[in-house]
Amino acid sequence: MASSCCSTSPVAKSHLGDGLASAPATVDPAHHARKSPTGDRAELLVVGRIVTNDPSMPSAEAMAVSGGAIIGIGTRAEMDGLVGPSTTTLAPDGIILPGLVDPHMHIWTSLLNLTWTDLSHHKCPKFDDVLATVRATAAQTPKGQWVMGKAFDPSLYPGEPIVTRALLDQASPDNPVLIMNASGHFFYANSAAFAAANVTDTTPDPPGGKFGRVDGKLDGSIGEPPAMLMMIAALPKPTPQDIAAGVNEILMAAARRGVTSVREAATGSIAGMGEYTLLHQLNGLRRLPVRVSTAQFSVVSGKSPKEVAADWAAAGVTPFSGDEMVRADAWKVVTDGSNQGRSGYFLQPYLGEESGGKADWTPEGLREVLGVGLDAGWQLMVHTNGDAAVEFALTALEELLPGRGATDLRHRFEHASFTTDDQLRRMAIAGISPSFLMNHVYYWGAAFRDTILGPERANRLDRVASAYAAGLRPSLHSDYNVTDIDPMLSARTAVLRNLEADGSILNPAECATPEQALAAITTHAAWQIHADDRGSLSVGKRADFAVASDDPWSSDPQSWPDISFHATYIDGSPAYEG
Repeated sequence: MASSCCSTSPVAKSHLGDGLASAPATVDPAHHARKSPTGDRAELLVVGRIVTNDPSMPSAEAMAVSGGAIIGIGTRAEMDGLVGPSTTTLAPDGIILPGLVDPHMHIWTSLLNLTWTDLSHHKCPKFDDVLATVRATAAQTPKGQWVMGKAFDPSLYPGEPIVTRALLDQASPDNPVLIMNASGHFFYANSAAFAAANVTDTTPDPPGGKFGRVDGKLDGSIGEPPAMLMMIAALPKPTPQDIAAGVNEILMAAARRGVTSVREAATGSIAGMGEYTLLHQLNGLRRLPVRVSTAQFSVVSGKSPKEVAADWAAAGVTPFSGDEMVRADAWKVVTDGSNQGRSGYFLQPYLGEESGGKADWTPEGLREVLGVGLDAGWQLMVHTNGDAAVEFALTALEELLPGRGATDLRHRFEHASFTTDDQLRRMAIAGISPSFLMNHVYYWGAAFRDTILGPERANRLDRVASAYAAGLRPSLHSDYNVTDIDPMLSARTAVLRNLEADGSILNPAECATPEQALAAITTHAAWQIHADDRGSLSVGKRADFAVASDDPWSSDPQSWPDISFHATYIDGSPAYEG
């Protein structure tokens, strides 16, 4: 897991830009799926234990599919009239569930360190495990080649220790080592890495960046993009082939967890239009493992929001354009940073600090960029982490939304990590739904409680129960690679709100019911990405389903993350087979 989120990264641009530059200049949708049934007979009959997530018929024995859509569902006998001589029968070994939906993840920024060694707290529960993992990786790496690590998060270890130059020199004396902090704002390096990047004790700090020093000597820490870019320039860069393979790997990882639809939450943040066209190109070569909805990034250096919107429109990327596999749906705006990185925007200071972070926009600038998205007809997807960021964006939209734009765009606040009762009530009135990075609670809840925000504010983290009580339709997301794509773990956390650090429960009053949690990774998540034809299995819906080892609707939420997925299907044809 990592804790950076939703922002355009000069480091990612520098590392991936050349490989993405070869993306096509135009959109070429593949249109794999037929959009309507081909007749009154099923092309496919799915037989087995079917859990529909449809209250009117919670379970079924058989499901008839034609043209990628469900044309009948019920008992095996009830489907006999839809079966013809050309009908193929599928009887999967497992329980058939609706395909899961991750409504907020990142493909492109996740490619930056996709193949780097995982140094997260999940993989390295103790700080000594971090150093041991670096040592073991270096031992398996040819001398002189880079050892790269990701997702190291000091905030999750007692005393918030960092990996120093001296420690990394001991762990890997013969290989350059570069480790990315989970916030995405810091690197840590050893002496060989500094030498490879031509950075010495006397190298001046670039404007806006900082090389950590003790007594004039580099201590191994590198802060903020201007300094990080000097290190990343020495790394081997991925080829277009590497990038294509990485995209497929990321989407296949989603499919392995039962996911059939995702929202890519910052499309264009690295290579602009090329990110969208490359998805269509890859889908044309071979259908992608999951459906991808995209949120177009609203910021390009040196351009106004109007100019950015005009560039997307000129390229043919308009609201709900694309095809049934890759579709442009939203306008992405980021108002603050990362809470665990202490750059989220709060009404009160962080513990032990004088600042509660800051907003990424002026009030005038925020109204302008949101208004541009509204005028273009986009769904707004607004990153709001701290409670002040929620207030900032909510106040702006309360001014902008009345009488402006379409009424069913389903505008969203991303993360909405810390909210008040009043904010949830006003969101419901304004028609803004929250999407929670639910495993903030599981992975970082103890850190928020003990060292970052304090118990009172920590209790307001990811308020799923209160969102439902306010009449909202929340979803749960991974924000991959902030956390792994694992909807069943997110749903368990929503129900139990247990903390990885000590097993305690963070504010039991906010525990969701199992039904609420499962809706947040199926029908509500599908609704939020304008995919009303997914999330449940009923006549007229797409035949997007997963084959699982257990039924979460009838099993203990504690066991949900242990559910395995043997296969996924999109429009009734295989997308992933394990």
